[in-house]
Amino acid sequence: MPVWNQISLQDSESVNMYLISSFHDHVMVIVVMIVSLVLYMIVGLSFNSIVNRFFYKNELLELIWTIVPGLMIIGMAMPSLYSLYMLEESFMPLVTFKAVGHQWYWSYEFSDFEEVIFDSYLLSDQPSMASFRLLEVDNNVVVPHGVELRLVTTSADVIHSWALPSMGVKIDSVPGRLNQSFFSPTHVGVLFGQCSEICGSLHSFMPICMEVVKSSDFFSWVSAFYAG
Repeated sequence: MPVWNQISLQDSESVNMYLISSFHDHVMVIVVMIVSLVLYMIVGLSFNSIVNRFFYKNELLELIWTIVPGLMIIGMAMPSLYSLYMLEESFMPLVTFKAVGHQWYWSYEFSDFEEVIFDSYLLSDQPSMASFRLLEVDNNVVVPHGVELRLVTTSADVIHSWALPSMGVKIDSVPGRLNQSFFSPTHVGVLFGQCSEICGSLHSFMPICMEVVKSSDFFSWVSAFYAG
């Protein structure tokens, strides 16, 4: 999750986010190189009174500054296309859960199990100073670690957006439509997200809290629904 004064992306908690972070770093290296070169040329030409008469109408120079930017664009396009295709790829998910957006809370359903249906509301009373303001909920979404997950989302009223930045997931919840996304958690822990589509006056009060646990703990959590 983000920390104070953080200017970089959140730590990757899934393969999806790792691809996004890697592509971001790759593009930033190219951007820094371009900006540095342009600034160097601007400063150099500003303080240089010497004129090269072969500089104008130089076909070789024009060829170079046409080919080099083209190669840079290709260098950004190839990993971008690879990441886009990998983010949409599905690998036979082992667990599927459904998230339904409401004004202003989320409800979840694990279709692989019976009676695992619950609502997730923002905690109005923060239990301690260690809790995270406007991010804690009464019922966390519990998922197993290290398996392929499928998220299916829709909305019961207006358009919402189920977003979990550290997982690299942001998918719109649209009334009358089912959208899906695939991801696989790589670490055990608690992850936080929020609705990322303005959906009304309490838009900022419908957080997402996902708890990634070991498979044995996940099945114990599922068994608690049947026991209850």
